[in-house]
Amino acid sequence: MATSAAALLSQAERDRAAENENLRAEIQKKVYEAFSIFDHEGNKTVDVREIGTIIRSLNCCPSEGELNDMITEMEEEEPTGYIKYEKFEPVMIKVILERKYKPQSEDILMKALEVLDQEHKEHLTIDEITKFMTDYGEAFTQDELEEMKSAAVDQEKGVIYYKDYVSLLVVDE
Repeated sequence: MATSAAALLSQAERDRAAENENLRAEIQKKVYEAFSIFDHEGNKTVDVREIGTIIRSLNCCPSEGELNDMITEMEEEEPTGYIKYEKFEPVMIKVILERKYKPQSEDILMKALEVLDQEHKEHLTIDEITKFMTDYGEAFTQDELEEMKSAAVDQEKGVIYYKDYVSLLVVDE
């Protein structure tokens, strides 16, 4: 009886190990595909300025500080302005397996924007959003602000209907 219990446990352990290996292989493939899109020379390197875009395409949303820490971990001792895949892959696999830097839920994003909408008008003006995004917390750069406004602003009314904008931000898993 003890032998069959041990055999069942051993089989369960092997099944779990196979599942983990399959998951790791699937993540490796996604990481490689995302990296490869920006590897314009085909030499398994990307411009360091593209790393944030690659990481976010993998459904990870680190802050700028966290992103800079990740880049530091990936860079060569003497930074070249490029990140090698061999340095990128282990960091990203670890981040994804540990479920770090997950994007916020739709509810949390909505609540945050509703707090900013003190008059409860269900939209924010361009001036309001510019002030919030540049004066508080981790300030947006001018480029980030312009990119956000290009996606968020209702062209007819010149305001941001944040319920519509949040639906663009949320990632389905």
